[in-house]
Amino acid sequence: MKRIILMALLGLALPLAAFADSVDFTNSGGILTGSAAGLTLSNSTLIAVNGLGGLGLVTGNLGTLSFSTGAFSGDLTTGGTFASGGSFVIAGNGTNGIFNGTIFNGSFSGAGTWTELTLADGTHNYILTGSITGTWLSTGVTVNGATVQLTVNTGKGFFNGENGTLISSGDTNITTAVPEPGTLGLLGTGLVGIAGMFRRKLFGA
Repeated sequence: MKRIILMALLGLALPLAAFADSVDFTNSGGILTGSAAGLTLSNSTLIAVNGLGGLGLVTGNLGTLSFSTGAFSGDLTTGGTFASGGSFVIAGNGTNGIFNGTIFNGSFSGAGTWTELTLADGTHNYILTGSITGTWLSTGVTVNGATVQLTVNTGKGFFNGENGTLISSGDTNITTAVPEPGTLGLLGTGLVGIAGMFRRKLFGA
């Protein structure tokens, strides 16, 4: 009986080890524009993904990342905050094993920040940060994350929301509690095996 219990624990432990904790997405490029209605990033290129579908770090032109925030409060040239809402979409293009289609579809879940950084040479960078929530891989399961987006240096001039500016790089981390398809297979196999062991022990068949 002790051996059966140990085997059962092992069968359950294998799939648990394969659960994903988080996936990291890196994007670059795309035009960021802004107004009192909010900030919008259009079609930034997804250039690296780490941890999706059990894959390690994958690089290349992997898809797109786009978002719009809620209403903006403050001064676009010197910084401010934006409200929750809007949209946040990460889509893969099927390259190098990355999922082909919408990976994450959500919105900003709380107030975010738009921060201006004046460098020693008098030029300007801007950083957008915010928390996000949405659905994962069209499963309907809700996941959470955070994003940080750094603009290209705007030189001696400040950010012009109407004309926009390029994104130098962005990082978005999604915390997942969703088992990958392979994990579900392991879990199912483990449960079937455990059921078989208990049947043999109880009925001698």
